[in-house]
Amino acid sequence: MVSSLILAAVFAKPMPFKLCVQAWTFHEFSAFQAIEKAAAAGSDHIELFPGQKLKDGGDASVGPWMSASDQAALTQQLNKFKVKAIAFGVTGIEKDAAKAKPLFEWAKSMGIEILNTESTESIDTIEAMVKEYNIKVGFHNHPKQPNNPKYVIWDPNYVYNLVKNRDKRIGACADTGHWVRSGIKPTDALNILKGRVVSSHLKDLHEFTPGGHDMPYGQGVSDIVGILGIYNKINMTGSVSVEYEYNWQTNVPEVAQCLGFVRGHYSH
Repeated sequence: MVSSLILAAVFAKPMPFKLCVQAWTFHEFSAFQAIEKAAAAGSDHIELFPGQKLKDGGDASVGPWMSASDQAALTQQLNKFKVKAIAFGVTGIEKDAAKAKPLFEWAKSMGIEILNTESTESIDTIEAMVKEYNIKVGFHNHPKQPNNPKYVIWDPNYVYNLVKNRDKRIGACADTGHWVRSGIKPTDALNILKGRVVSSHLKDLHEFTPGGHDMPYGQGVSDIVGILGIYNKINMTGSVSVEYEYNWQTNVPEVAQCLGFVRGHYSH
């Protein structure tokens, strides 16, 4: 008689993407502490963000400007907690190729696979860098800004038209929470993008308003199960970051719940 555990293993859906935590979740702490907290929540991947203080008692911050010794210390901390830096963002990317190269060089040296940005004006340079370094680039969306009509990257139609004829390693960094804050259902936005998604900041918000706040996955209005279904359908192989922007000082348990929800979804 086949045990239920064996059946679960046979019929479990594969997780196509790499699940991680966005360090911004712990931005009130140093990068060293963010790595430790990500590990405590159960993550073995992290998305670093530019400018986070490296560690208490120093002035160094995370980014391509780091000294060799500071980068070595960051790598040592990642190794200590068995956490891999898989993505970096949201970061600016220079339009001038010579100025953009240091970011890609640094990312490559760190083993970072994905850069997330809103530098739409640099799309030609980004495509050249993607081809040279084999690093994916995702265009991230913040919420719609009613008083700033020039901010258009919140609109998935705009992002799709930006990336649709570009290298397949260029796509959206789908911030589902900011779509909800813009009044957009994340599954609708993902369908508009037609598979052009290379990374995600995954959030479940408590309501469809600009002031919606994060909830553990499955408890809000974002339809996390529907989102994961689309990621599975399109075989989204990038990073999916838990970015929990609530209870800043004490959110490790909620982050752990979010990670567990996703893993549970793919285990049955």
